[in-house]
Amino acid sequence: MRPQLTETAISDFRRRLCEAAERLFVERGVEGVTMRHIAERLECSAMTPYRYFRNKDEIFAAVRAAALDRFSERLEAARRTFGSPSRRGRAVGDAYLQFAIEEPDAYRLIFDLSQPEEASYPGLAAANARSRKTMTDYMEDLVAAGVMEGDPKTLGLIYWAGTHGLVNLYMAGKIGESELRALHRQMTQTMARGARRNTEQKRRTRAS
Repeated sequence: MRPQLTETAISDFRRRLCEAAERLFVERGVEGVTMRHIAERLECSAMTPYRYFRNKDEIFAAVRAAALDRFSERLEAARRTFGSPSRRGRAVGDAYLQFAIEEPDAYRLIFDLSQPEEASYPGLAAANARSRKTMTDYMEDLVAAGVMEGDPKTLGLIYWAGTHGLVNLYMAGKIGESELRALHRQMTQTMARGARRNTEQKRRTRAS
């Protein structure tokens, strides 16, 4: 008779399975990974993963959701730091870069890969929504404080696009870590000056 697994044991095995699958997905691509490959990496029977997940797609969704949640946790923690909205915004940007540097495999799974019908996986959908929110909340702080002007979601997407582009250059070996950080600071400062300049121009127009 198969022994009854505790919730702790189930959670621990799911975590280890997702960690192994994350590495395999990055190494081989999603299409190049099978449930048997995952079982071999875990040194368990070929059927064991099916006790925890229905199929590979469900594992892939769980892996991406876990990576997104780790990413969001870093950005949320940075936003909670003490200081002005500008300082917290810089902390969020630094946290974004640090995650990409320290967890490149997870970063690639989050932003370089996708899967059909993502909305059918509630955990992944929630993690996606959470991560998008972390990349606009700090912009709402900056707009509310009058540091920047514009729609926070639009500004957040623009900033995300620029930062992601720099990270891709870094991961492709085109720039080093120090250059990544320097270019990111310059991009942030340029963007902030542009938004402030628009504000100042509108104020002068109204005054005249």
